[in-house]
Amino acid sequence: MLKIESQELNVIAKYVYDISGIILDKSKSYLIESRLGPIAQKYQCRNYSELYYKARQDASKKITNQIIDAISTNETFFFRDNAPFELLRNKILPDIFDRILERNSFGPRLNIWSAACSTGQEVYSIAIILRELLGNDISKWRINLLGTDISDSAIARASYGEYNRTEMGRGLNGMQINKYFIDKGDKMRIRDEIRYMANFRKMNLLQPFGAIGKFDVILCRNVAIYFNMEDRKNLFNRLANQLVPKGALMIGATESLFGITDRFERKQYMNSVFYELK
Repeated sequence: MLKIESQELNVIAKYVYDISGIILDKSKSYLIESRLGPIAQKYQCRNYSELYYKARQDASKKITNQIIDAISTNETFFFRDNAPFELLRNKILPDIFDRILERNSFGPRLNIWSAACSTGQEVYSIAIILRELLGNDISKWRINLLGTDISDSAIARASYGEYNRTEMGRGLNGMQINKYFIDKGDKMRIRDEIRYMANFRKMNLLQPFGAIGKFDVILCRNVAIYFNMEDRKNLFNRLANQLVPKGALMIGATESLFGITDRFERKQYMNSVFYELK
């Protein structure tokens, strides 16, 4: 494995921050070596300084995108942590359904954004919940599930919606697998009626969101923990701008908005916490 020198660590850490917002301190030298070492070898770099210069000079951004893919954490699975999805199923979504139907019972619209969707399991888990909650009435709704991530490879996998047997066994029960997936041999693919509920696009959360519209629910779980405090404040205030009144924000179980923004009201249901836009 190609070892990184201390002076190179500072250069690489700054570059990773500039392209992704992810903070890498001196304790992350092994992570850099294990994840970026193979890329350096692929491009025949003698050291990490050479990798940095090749990435900067690559107009196609191919090397930069590979660095982002390698550094960003794509650890995810269906119904990850379970509690947030039970919160969606039993509290957040039923309340939102009621509010939307009070305003417009004809062609009601629901918009949900998974702001760091990785390879798509979070988005498809929400789609499954919606199918189960709405049943035959789902055809009456205009549903937009948006998944965004900084990783090109993650977005490509999410869009295709195909997973191996190990991934399928993490979070899904047999009934859900049989009902919502098609057997493709050593892999399984999400059925079209679920896949067509979602769309995916690449997005760096530290850059302007663009015209993505307003959302009833935003999930931004276990992402901001990799950002510095200033970037966290900026992110959550901009996420607030993308929510409808009383829209719900869901963050990681170990995260908090205390000292970050006062634009949300902390809500608790059973043993789970979410934030409602004031």
